Amino acid sequence: MVMMMFMSCYTIVDGIFISRYLGSEALSAANIVYPVFNLLLAVGIMFATGGSAVVSKKLGEGKKEEAMEDFSFLTAVGVALSVLLMIATLLFHNQISLFLGSSECILDYCNAYLIYLVLFAPACMLQSLYQSFFVTAGKPRLGLVLTVIAGLANAFFDYFFLAVCGMEIEGAAIATGIGQMIPAVVGTVYFFFFKGELHFVPFHFHGATLKQSCFNGSSEMVSNLANAIITYLFNIILMRIAGENGVAAITIILYAQFLFNSLYLGFSIGVAPVIGFQYGAKNRDQLKSLYKICNCFVIASSVVIAFFSWLLSDGIASIFVQDRGETYVMASEGLRIFALSFLFSGFNIFSSSLFTALSDGKTSAIISFGRTCVFIILSLMILPNILGLTGVWLAIPVAEFLAVFVSVYYQWTKRKKYGYL
Repeated sequence: MVMMMFMSCYTIVDGIFISRYLGSEALSAANIVYPVFNLLLAVGIMFATGGSAVVSKKLGEGKKEEAMEDFSFLTAVGVALSVLLMIATLLFHNQISLFLGSSECILDYCNAYLIYLVLFAPACMLQSLYQSFFVTAGKPRLGLVLTVIAGLANAFFDYFFLAVCGMEIEGAAIATGIGQMIPAVVGTVYFFFFKGELHFVPFHFHGATLKQSCFNGSSEMVSNLANAIITYLFNIILMRIAGENGVAAITIILYAQFLFNSLYLGFSIGVAPVIGFQYGAKNRDQLKSLYKICNCFVIASSVVIAFFSWLLSDGIASIFVQDRGETYVMASEGLRIFALSFLFSGFNIFSSSLFTALSDGKTSAIISFGRTCVFIILSLMILPNILGLTGVWLAIPVAEFLAVFVSVYYQWTKRKKYGYL
């Protein structure tokens, strides 16, 4: 959980420094090209969650050698895909920025941030993979320490590059990359040279493992791909309704969503290997206890987070915007409405991850797809046309509320099959 919170802070810290030192236009530019990072993160989390479910299940079954081969193979595939994405983005960065909704006045900001951010794509991929596999390997504390150090390094270099050196938006991207390099490099050294529960071993191409990992992690991939689509739609709609200030306002709100939802994503990633192990080892009593604890935590914390998000909406907006202008007003008012989504999002995220951990990728994908690609996109296409700007802020709360019914249905109907209730 703490690892994911710190990872989310990479982007949020960038946003704070970009907004304060470069202005709202630069903040809008960072959000406009962020779907490319969502795509990279989607692939990384797919392999991390889906792969850790496969690996932890084999460890629970006593198949340690197979588990290590699968871990090594999936890491190599993830890095290869990140390199391909990096090359494609560098070749077509200008076209990508324009396609994602950049206006001419912020195009240079978009291109600069995108180019420098994507140079660290392999490090971002490895960080995403290792945060999950450190838990699977029984070393969650090491993963936590590395992520905390990386987050602090990112914040320091954001300040150093933007405030001290006076760099433009590329300084924020480089600071993010340096933060990602720390767990990527240290994690690689650890898994190569420390022969613990998991470490790198020679491997062959395992099509079945790749297919199963992608299938298991497809819901998490869908969630992140949907984030890219949702960000794109928000940017296009708000650019039309409120211009660059509207895009800057939704950027602040989405940062808050990213931070609070990362708590549940981190919780789900952290508990998934434990669920997978208990399920693979057929420890039904432990599985039932774990399931009840998880649901109680998610429901109780959702109420607390929603309340404080509503209460502190003005304070959250003021972190990014120093003056009380149009961007501040839209962000604070929007966040008060948007906070309703936190009542439901944690339960939906955990429900999807639960079935990923149980190697039921189909059910997990249905929940995730319904929550994101169906309900949110439909809400964004309908509500702003009826309610204007208020409809934009209401889109995600309405979608998360509808998704709860899907999550409850599958948790209840699958309870006997998997024995968690």
